[in-house]
Order: sequence, then C-alpha cells, then structure tokens
Amino acid sequence: MAAFSRAAVILGVDGVSDFNALHSRKHDGEVQFCAFDILAEGSDDLRKLPLHLRKTNLDRLLARRPEGIFVNSFDRGEIGPDLFRAACDLGLQGLVSKHRDRPYQSGRSKHWVKTKNRAHPAMERPRRQNLAKRSALSNTQAMSILLA
Repeated sequence: MAAFSRAAVILGVDGVSDFNALHSRKHDGEVQFCAFDILAEGSDDLRKLPLHLRKTNLDRLLARRPEGIFVNSFDRGEIGPDLFRAACDLGLQGLVSKHRDRPYQSGRSKHWVKTKNRAHPAMERPRRQNLAKRSALSNTQAMSILLA
C-alpha cells in the first residue's frame, strides 16, 4: 500500500492533459492517474525524506505500473524561462519547482514555486468566476445605492 501526491488527467492525442475534457465528465473512461510524489509506502512515512529520494522511490515503485498510471517527470537543475516557455509551447498548465533537498510539505511553501501558463484553458474558469463575482458585487452595490 502506498500514498501518493497525484492528479487525475485526460490526455489528448498530443499527449498533453486536456483540462476541459476532464471537467466535462464526458470522458471519465479515459481518466489516467499522474503521480507527482510518494508520501508513504507500507507503514513507512516518506514525507521527511528529501524530494530527490522520494522521486527515486516513486520511480522504483511504479517502474512496472499498470496501464493508465504514469509518473510526472522530474527535471533536475535550474528551472528558467526557457523551460517555462517550452512548457507553455506544449500547452501545459505550468510548472511546479521544488527544492530537491526539502521534505514533503502540504500546502503552499516558500520552498516551492508554482508558475502558471496564463494562456492555458484552466485559467479561464477562475477568470469567469472572478468576473461573475465582480458583476454580482457591482449589482449589489448598485442595489445598495438605489435602496439607500
């Protein structure tokens, strides 16, 4: 038994995750499991290990994995603008950069950086929600002014 940091994805014909297909619920039979990190294996809590050792354990454990499960790539070294541009060119949602020697920490941390591709379709939903909230707020303010 193992515990993972993971995500459900649907891959398009180009091999890139299709955020809209996942959220449409029309392709549930195509959902795959993408593992980013391993947190526990059996009774062993691996969260205190540095990232590079957890990634080694993850690769070892999932070396002979069943169809529909894949390990998210782990690039060692500096993450710079060229890699981010390449991720955007591939249509990826963004990058998460973590320090290789840090233990696992849930939630946001000063030791990892999430860089988002603002042109990715996944960014449209928050934009629409923010616009709807602003519109509702404007309507409420307008009602408050009219009622005052």
